Amino acid sequence: MDSWNPPVVSADISHGDMPGDKVEINETHIAKANIIFPELLKQINTIIQKNKYQKAVIAICGGSGVGKSEIASLISYYFQQIEVGSYTLSGDNYPHKIPKYNDAERLHVFRESAIKGMIKEGEYTKERFDIINKFQQAGDDANPEHIKTFPWFESYLNSGKKGLQGYLGTKNEIGFDDITSIISSFKKGEEKIWLKRMGREDTELWYEQVDFSKINVLVIEWTHGNSDNYQGVDIPILLNSTPQETLSHRRARNRDGATDSPFTTMVLELEQKLLEKQSHKAKIILSKNGELLTYNQYCKLMLESKQ
Repeated sequence: MDSWNPPVVSADISHGDMPGDKVEINETHIAKANIIFPELLKQINTIIQKNKYQKAVIAICGGSGVGKSEIASLISYYFQQIEVGSYTLSGDNYPHKIPKYNDAERLHVFRESAIKGMIKEGEYTKERFDIINKFQQAGDDANPEHIKTFPWFESYLNSGKKGLQGYLGTKNEIGFDDITSIISSFKKGEEKIWLKRMGREDTELWYEQVDFSKINVLVIEWTHGNSDNYQGVDIPILLNSTPQETLSHRRARNRDGATDSPFTTMVLELEQKLLEKQSHKAKIILSKNGELLTYNQYCKLMLESKQ
């Protein structure tokens, strides 16, 4: 695996295992994968050789607008082209709740935490709740613009956001232990592993037994792929993005409706903070323009994007 030339990408390459996920590979994704893969080859040889069963785990993380699914599919395809078995696992199969219920739980956590925070701070009254409730019914209660008219609303927002931080990307939301177990089984050479599948309805949750006997590289594509809440990833790869880019991508995919709501914007901002907090562990960082970055360069870039 020391030398590599980019292969022609066929239209029917295999993708990740998230049911119903739309993966549309374009020239930008290919260009980025072509930059990442040679760097990956430099690092992965030693890791595979150290494992008794010649296994390695890669995680491709970043915001939902940055092309994780597409680039993970390409990376897996490139390994296959050099006769290294690979499989792409989607972390989006592992929340405790299906998407519509998890979205509802996120909103519930935000609203309950917001009201409790106001009470604790002495800011809550029945009259203020009547105003808040109108915002809630309009799906607009995470909108910071309301602070201009109602200064006390800042207490609601700050408390809600703090509560949401305690749920997003934590073990309360996601079955991290399940993925740690999968990685452990994979690295121990288990040939067949049961993997979770999650669609968008109550009846769309099941398991499939996957044959890993000829798989050397497990590629995990996931926003939380670099999280501290699970173990076993050898090479975390961070694809950089901003909340604005992520929101634009969600609008294009229209995943769950209301993609540009103030609450969705808040969620994306909090997820971005998690990505930044975990970024120091990434072994490869790629900018939105397709440039390889050192960690210091990444930090400088993110600081500049906030100015």
